[in-house]
Amino acid sequence: MALISPSFSLSSISISSKTTPSSLSFFLPRRRFLLRPPPSSSSYTVRAAATLDSGNGSVVADNPNPNPNEVDYGRKFFPLAAVIGQDAIKTALLLGAVDRDVGGIAISGKRGTAKTIMARGLHAILPPIDVVVNSNSNADPSCPEEWEDGLADRVQYDSSGNLKTKIMKSPFVQIPLGVTEDRLIGSVDVEESVKSGTTVFQPGLLAEAHRGVLYVDEINLLDEGISNLLLNVLTEGVNIVEREGISFRHPCRPLLIATYNPEEGAVREHLLDRVAINLSADVPMSFEDRVAAVGIATQFQEQSNEVFKMAEEETELAKTQIILAREYLKDVTMSREQLKYLVMESMRGGCQGHRAELYAARVAKCLAAVEGREKVNVDDLKKAVELVILPRSNIQERPPEDQNQQPPPPPPPQQNQDSSEQNEEEKEEEDEEDEKDEENEQQEDQLPEEFIFDADGGLVDEKLLFFAQQAQRRKGKAGRAKNVIFSEDRGRYIKPMLPKGPVKRLAVDATLRAAAPYQKLRREKDMQSGRKVFVEKTDMRAKRMARKAGALVIFVVDASGSMALNRMQNAKGAALKLLAESYTSRDQVSIIPFRGDAAEVLLPPSRSISMARKRLEKLPCGGGSPLAHGLTTAVRVGLNAEKSGDVGRIMIVAITDGRANISLKRSTDPESITADTPRPSSQELKDEIIEVAAKIYKAGMSLLVIDTENKFVSTGFAKEIARVAQGKYYYLPNASDAVISAATKEALSTLKNS
Repeated sequence: MALISPSFSLSSISISSKTTPSSLSFFLPRRRFLLRPPPSSSSYTVRAAATLDSGNGSVVADNPNPNPNEVDYGRKFFPLAAVIGQDAIKTALLLGAVDRDVGGIAISGKRGTAKTIMARGLHAILPPIDVVVNSNSNADPSCPEEWEDGLADRVQYDSSGNLKTKIMKSPFVQIPLGVTEDRLIGSVDVEESVKSGTTVFQPGLLAEAHRGVLYVDEINLLDEGISNLLLNVLTEGVNIVEREGISFRHPCRPLLIATYNPEEGAVREHLLDRVAINLSADVPMSFEDRVAAVGIATQFQEQSNEVFKMAEEETELAKTQIILAREYLKDVTMSREQLKYLVMESMRGGCQGHRAELYAARVAKCLAAVEGREKVNVDDLKKAVELVILPRSNIQERPPEDQNQQPPPPPPPQQNQDSSEQNEEEKEEEDEEDEKDEENEQQEDQLPEEFIFDADGGLVDEKLLFFAQQAQRRKGKAGRAKNVIFSEDRGRYIKPMLPKGPVKRLAVDATLRAAAPYQKLRREKDMQSGRKVFVEKTDMRAKRMARKAGALVIFVVDASGSMALNRMQNAKGAALKLLAESYTSRDQVSIIPFRGDAAEVLLPPSRSISMARKRLEKLPCGGGSPLAHGLTTAVRVGLNAEKSGDVGRIMIVAITDGRANISLKRSTDPESITADTPRPSSQELKDEIIEVAAKIYKAGMSLLVIDTENKFVSTGFAKEIARVAQGKYYYLPNASDAVISAATKEALSTLKNS
């Protein structure tokens, strides 16, 4: 359900569930902004009639109707002023509107939690911007040092000698999941290059988003290369393009807003670390709020204009107050003691690096600017910790005994003394000291009385524990590079590259861009051929393709002993269950039973259920236990599958009791074993298996050991195998195929997200 409400207030953090127009409140404090002008002496004039509008932020023509809410066709986005709940997220969005350099906002949440609604609703409250005419990247007239290359030669001046500018709507650019690198950063304009005979740069989405909002929906599904490139440009604040004969740079400082659903995949931890505010939309709602949300959502579907009218006044007020807050922000100061407080909170929360306190300091200043103050106060510091540091922290939950400790007993009552004169004098002195303390507090730095985190990294305020736990669940691992396979022949086209040898798949777009600047010259050299396009071998570019990489699950099953048939049946059932779900995941399954003197590949890597059923009709059992050869065979099968280019992750599932009585030499070279050859000792067999387990870890494969040993005669060696291979261990002596399949799925999911 979308969490939508007719009212919210960023200053008071209060929610109203009434759906009357009079209850609409945009959360913005009004008392200071309406009482005095901003500290700067600059004057602002907004020419609404000249406002330009575009769906993706690229401005091409005047819009006769400057109000986007009055358009009679097309999609209309729900106003932010009508969203119920989500106070922290709405506060963060307002701060981002005030200061685009705040560091970005990431919003996680399950389906229907109004993530996209709030992100798009911010666009309506952004004030218009003044840009230089003929600028490709929304250049700011007041910052000529940040103009893109070549703009100084294209600027125009009026009759009075003033620089020509235009007022346009703040851009709101959405990055699609399938965006290519060329569309993102810019590339050669083929048409203009062919006409002029020179290389002409065509700006990308990053240029269009400058000084506006750059929105990425489902950032967890965005290509890793694109996301890394995107964050690098946003961190630097400038996009430098050096490719295909282009050398161009332009400013790029938009507000990044990213949303994602953690159920569809976690976001890499280093990615979230580079975004200032990471919040979750999965907050509990009261019954009244849910009723109000359904009511206002239904009203918006049936009578959207009525909802826009309800929010119109607050939206216009928000635009004005954001402009004023931007002016206040220039003069907001933070003392060294307040900065020390933020650093200490970051250290107590276990935050890595310095980004937490840097972003928190910026957020605290923005909060002061929204309130119309020139100094950061206690509430600003606390809110900054909650928005920035708390989601990044590693919470150490306090033990129950600490929470249930009784407060210390009160001190014994003092004896009454008949000294009324002394008491009066003491009261007078205390009153004087209190007055002095109040004066000093007003002059000195305002600091919170206590830290949000205690010395052990736990939360002092237990009400914030749920908020922190939501942030912990969203964290992913460092990267998932092995989940994608790159090639030149199969997959999705992601970027062009210079060919290495023969071109398998020609990148027509990149080839034409490379050839475009030379068309005029080549036509002049070959006037008689009549060809329209001249492409030479040096212009050719190959496609770099990427496709989803499946995982290979190799079941290594102990088929020796009396319980061998049960183990083989369970492995067969688990393999068939995984194959039934392999269509979407592209996972493959292999089964290697080991018995007698050696292991054999009963089912080679496959996604075919029919092939698996046919090969697993007869299950060989009985004989010795060559565990070392079974693990070695699994490593060899995994390496061969990895070379084929269809497998990214490999997991070996060993179903065994950890006992072995056949050496690796006897399995691999049985002719060298004679009757006089001494039998290997138990320790030698264990050392051999430990060596193979270490090779599994070095080969980059994951090991899952399912121990089927009887506890009464247990040696614990199966657990030692898992430890050496840095794998997982489960003791499941009587596990069914469903239990083994569930354990394998869990380990495989962890592997893919690692």
